[in-house]
Amino acid sequence: MLVLLGFLMIAVFMFLVMTKRATPIAALILVPLIFGLFTGAGLGLGDMVIESLLKLAPTAALLFFAIIFFGTMIDVGLFDPLIRLILRFVKGSPVRLVVGTALLTSIVSLDGDGSTTFIIVTSAMLPLYLRLGLSPVVLTVVAALANGVLNTVPWGGSTARAAAALGVSPIDIFVPMAPAIFAGVGAVLVLAFLLGRSEQRRIGTLRVDVEEPPRTGSSVVIANDFQSEIDDAGHLGDRPKARPRLIWLNLVLTVAVMVVLVLDVVEPALIFMAAAAIALIVNFPRIKEQSAQIKAHADSVISVVGMVFAAAVLTGVMSGTGMIDAMANWLVSVIPSELGPFMATITGLVSIPFTFLMTNDAFYFGILPVLAETAGHYGIAPVEMARASLVGQALHQSSPLVASFLLLIGLANVNLGDHFKRVLVRGLVVALFMLLVGGLVGAYQLF
Repeated sequence: MLVLLGFLMIAVFMFLVMTKRATPIAALILVPLIFGLFTGAGLGLGDMVIESLLKLAPTAALLFFAIIFFGTMIDVGLFDPLIRLILRFVKGSPVRLVVGTALLTSIVSLDGDGSTTFIIVTSAMLPLYLRLGLSPVVLTVVAALANGVLNTVPWGGSTARAAAALGVSPIDIFVPMAPAIFAGVGAVLVLAFLLGRSEQRRIGTLRVDVEEPPRTGSSVVIANDFQSEIDDAGHLGDRPKARPRLIWLNLVLTVAVMVVLVLDVVEPALIFMAAAAIALIVNFPRIKEQSAQIKAHADSVISVVGMVFAAAVLTGVMSGTGMIDAMANWLVSVIPSELGPFMATITGLVSIPFTFLMTNDAFYFGILPVLAETAGHYGIAPVEMARASLVGQALHQSSPLVASFLLLIGLANVNLGDHFKRVLVRGLVVALFMLLVGGLVGAYQLF
């Protein structure tokens, strides 16, 4: 019964979000509560949700102040030089812009941190998407896919969890899987090219010559939280919030935030709380200006942080009622013994939906060890199972349970359902391609 309720709950949630019959926040709250009542949890649902909320509170604080901080940095013009440089490369081509998004995301993702990657990519690329008339959904799809593939580096969260769960070396997992990971990056680049072509056919190519002087009265205000202005010649116009004299101070502050994040010596939430406070005081000395700056990004803050707290209801109910454990045990029980020699391939296939429907912790520490133990009876080494389990990360990074993904769609002001419509099939294609390549190069037994 718990297995049926678990899968049905996820299906109902996806249906409501993708058909836009309910907002993601409302669906994340009401659907788990209703299904939780059917499990007989009753008033115990309150304790489950509160326990989950306490675990996610630091993440919510991080996202709250990260949006304020980086939104402020964009408003004051810190990223304007980078945007000008990208404009010179893009030259009004949607194809170049989308492929450039995939490349930039892949490079920045090497640090293993999704939140930092999405902040940098969105800060640099979103104004250009809006300037050229491209859909921000294309940005979120490409960025999520590229970051998901590169989340498999040895220091990435998925590889680290797989290594810890099965007691193997992250390097032993990564090296044989490297060809499959590179193939995944290549697949994302191809999909980015096709998405760019599709957008180009939709809007046509707008040639932007950044060397031309701006034409009088041709300034265009981009309708997003960051209030960026780019004129028809591709120049960034004058903005009331720009602080060109403070650009080096803001750059030092931003670099310092990144360095401390990578060193992992202070809680990330505290880092962004302090950074946001400093950025507001330095760039906007007056209290009214600081209040106005916070209000300017209120929509993004509310939607993202609200979704994190709402997701706590889903994760709390699934864990507290035993749905996750029941789903994992059912999965293992339904695999026929004849398929035992193909457990690596089965694990790769299973990782695609399961890492999307649950957290990496739940999958790698709850399901993967059970699958690996079963595979051991057929002579399949744990390290092979760990390698195969990574392919689902291409789609995992678009899960509503991933905090960094919520930050991405919050910064880009993208509807969750619109993102799902475009990413689900593409993420499945990338994951299956990685699974195939991994088997062909001998990372695990495919057939």
